[in-house]
Amino acid sequence: MKPPQFDYVAPASVPEAVAVLAERGPESRVLAGGQSLLIELRYRTERPALVVDVNRIPGLSDIAVEDGSVHIGALVRHAQLEHARFGDPLAELFRQVAPYVAHPPIRARGTFAGSLAWAHPASEWCALAMALDAGIELDGPSGRRTVPAGSWFRGAFTTACLPEELVTGVRLPRPPAGAVVAFAEHRRTHGSFALAAALVMLRVSEGRVAWIRIGLANAADIPLRAVEAEHLMMGERPEPDLRAQAAARAAAEADPADEPHAPAAYRRHALATLVRRCLARAVENAGTP
Repeated sequence: MKPPQFDYVAPASVPEAVAVLAERGPESRVLAGGQSLLIELRYRTERPALVVDVNRIPGLSDIAVEDGSVHIGALVRHAQLEHARFGDPLAELFRQVAPYVAHPPIRARGTFAGSLAWAHPASEWCALAMALDAGIELDGPSGRRTVPAGSWFRGAFTTACLPEELVTGVRLPRPPAGAVVAFAEHRRTHGSFALAAALVMLRVSEGRVAWIRIGLANAADIPLRAVEAEHLMMGERPEPDLRAQAAARAAAEADPADEPHAPAAYRRHALATLVRRCLARAVENAGTP
């Protein structure tokens, strides 16, 4: 099926893009990587009157490593994160997660910020953003604002972004020094969406968990941070029995929908298994028996 007809504009700056969106926001869609939008256009699930191509805007393709955070511009591609080389636990998590994002040609074009804007429940990046409480930066007619991940996701494919606003970047808090990370995903075929995915970031001090984040993908209609499971682990020795309890608690926090190839009960079981594996790998990497 061919896309419907639409007008096209390629602004050269953020203010120019915001001005266009302010005028025609409700009838427009933003094109960055386009790996989701082009599919929607092809199947005509989206029929925008205007496509706003932001790829010519300078300064949106940079990754900035700062003291307490990493800033990811709106045009940073998945492949840039797949090959991240700054020395940080977050860079290691990028390298672990990115290969699970579709296929190499898609990773070369698709963007991290675009994944958050699309808000697919199975998105690995959305789960990472939720686990770290990322800040999504928006420019609009009223100026710039930052929306925390916990308020950003409103439902499947629904976010807090207003029609006249443009996502310009994402700020991710850096895990504390000494943190270790682990990621695991279950899917039917290589390159398909995750049936379930989990990521763990933790730091162990004197044999006990001093900091931990657990993120879940395709566990509900929005990405989840397994807060109850984190509380169970905090301050405790991460022994196998406790890890199993935390994994079960994380799965209980999930609210997965039934799917043809993955009933809700199956996906809860998969989530518990994935969290348990991630916790075991992270604890091993932390050098804790």
